[in-house]
Amino acid sequence: MDAGLFLADLETKPEALEALAGLLDDGDPFEGLTRRFDRVVFLGMGSSRYAAGVAAQRLRAAGVDAVAEYASAALGTPPGPRTAAVVVSATGGSRETLDALARHRGRSFVVALTNRPGSPVTEGADLVVPMLAGEERGGVACRTFQHTLALLLTLAEGPDAVAGLVRRAAAATADLLERRREWLADAVRLLDGPHGIYTIAPAERLSSAEQSALMFREGPRVQADACETGDWAHVDVYLTKTYDYRAVLFPGSRYDDQAMEWIRLRGSRVLAVGGEVEGQAASVRYRHDDDPDVALLTETLVPELVAATLWGR
Repeated sequence: MDAGLFLADLETKPEALEALAGLLDDGDPFEGLTRRFDRVVFLGMGSSRYAAGVAAQRLRAAGVDAVAEYASAALGTPPGPRTAAVVVSATGGSRETLDALARHRGRSFVVALTNRPGSPVTEGADLVVPMLAGEERGGVACRTFQHTLALLLTLAEGPDAVAGLVRRAAAATADLLERRREWLADAVRLLDGPHGIYTIAPAERLSSAEQSALMFREGPRVQADACETGDWAHVDVYLTKTYDYRAVLFPGSRYDDQAMEWIRLRGSRVLAVGGEVEGQAASVRYRHDDDPDVALLTETLVPELVAATLWGR
């Protein structure tokens, strides 16, 4: 893992997204998967599972029986001919994911979503979908996380809609990168406290909070934790009583005001990304941030760049 190369990986996000949009222009990478099976189970770990959780929620809202599971779980959705198992692994070699794949290989319809065609996760797969994220030389899943989200969204939204979305996300990502001198140093100062960094997002974009917290832990090794906005008042509010509590909030939940009421009362500090909330210490805005789907694919770049800066120190 390398801080400088991680930053370089982030800087090439717009280019990689444009390439992904071109792939989606060519057709449906999943070939109508959700219409052919009774249920879809996503299997993965870490960033892969974060992205799969959002996709499974989208599919359930569309009436599809879908679930995202820890690949490491001893109990899971049983295999069968009417089940599609979408196995997600950027490297194609995660031990837990390969173990979960073994339950479904030859019994379910297996889809391997990976950034490394020909890797172990593709062996025996009925369909292989490439992430097209390029090599992540920094050793951190950043572009692959973004591409996983976009590709899995096609299962609910279709490739044409997602191709346009990916191009808007590329423009939004480029905007944040081009203007980082305007906001990044202030964001780093705001979040660099003695008790870690906390990330908060609505359920529909919980992957943004989870991925952001992981970036703080994985690169600069900063204490960090993620929380869903509504759940925050039940599980994380207590930290504001005794900590120098500093958080990244991704607005968009109906419960933003509830969380911010406690944050204002306790004098905690929040960086809002992609919107404005009453009581924020600062906000970072970007092109197309009024579109929740663009936000889903873009907003983690702000914590990623903060993490890269802290790591580079």
